[in-house]
Amino acid sequence: MTKNLHTVQLGKTGPAVSRIGLGAMGMSGMYGTSDEQTSIATVHAAIDSGANLIDTGDFYGMGHNELLIRQALTERKREDVLLSVKYGALRGPGGEFGGVDTRPAATRNFLAYSMQRLGTDYIDIYRPARLDPNVPIEETMGGLAALVEAGYIRHIGLSEVGAETLRRAAAVHPIVDLQIEYSLISRGIEAEILPTARELGIGITAYGVLSRGLLSDSLRSGAQFAPTDFRAHSPRFQGENLTANLRLVDALAVIAAEHQVSVAQLAIAWVLSRGADVVPIIGARRPERWAEALAALDIQLSEAELAAIEAAVPADQVAGGRYADAQLAMLDSER
Repeated sequence: MTKNLHTVQLGKTGPAVSRIGLGAMGMSGMYGTSDEQTSIATVHAAIDSGANLIDTGDFYGMGHNELLIRQALTERKREDVLLSVKYGALRGPGGEFGGVDTRPAATRNFLAYSMQRLGTDYIDIYRPARLDPNVPIEETMGGLAALVEAGYIRHIGLSEVGAETLRRAAAVHPIVDLQIEYSLISRGIEAEILPTARELGIGITAYGVLSRGLLSDSLRSGAQFAPTDFRAHSPRFQGENLTANLRLVDALAVIAAEHQVSVAQLAIAWVLSRGADVVPIIGARRPERWAEALAALDIQLSEAELAAIEAAVPADQVAGGRYADAQLAMLDSER
């Protein structure tokens, strides 16, 4: 694949990142089974296309994802890749989640294990996966700042926090980006979080751009989710909610057909249109899906076309929350 991705600066203090990044979570079982060699080929395809931002989490597959990325990068130059790592989520041997721990001592522990699994002596962007309700954000940021000073991490990011927390955190140390769900179907950040991030010079790395496959052609002919698949327990993918949401996708498909692109490409193009400070993280699991995402960079949308897309998928007509109620209660960004 020819290198064709240009870069943008991530926030006012961050590194130059490719216009889209690769999200690796789906390679470790969150959306059903995946093939390891195909996953590695996808990482290689992304790097060969010019992508330098790879996003992972130490709790994706309880370390499996980091080990997979290490294997994929064995024959690649470390300096050609920016590793974005989330930490802090606690998991049990059965795969269950048990809260969050972002105390400075725990942060150092999580980081040491991630560096070992990834085979690196530094992490480019390190971020708590969620706000720890038991630890003031200033304390967490102080611990992260000490790790920046020690050279173990290059930049600090955050994930799924609200505007007030973002301000408090930025007062302690520069933050390069906020990783948060943002798509045609999930536009909640536009009211307060996105304007605050822009005021503070903090970039947005947008995950869930395809709403976990909903904004694509993959579910329109029917869907069967394995018990281990996140979507089997997500309200947007259940019963009448899914039926209602697929009607919105069908309306989007009409516009996509007019542009001779896929629904997924149109959804990615919409997020790209939000501004150069919004970097989509695409959860491709196969090289051909990454190639499809790349092609979205060539789609140019007028203001009228963007308005038509948003009218086809009104945010207030989306059925079901983006997480189950118990998980939404843990999100500072939803308060």
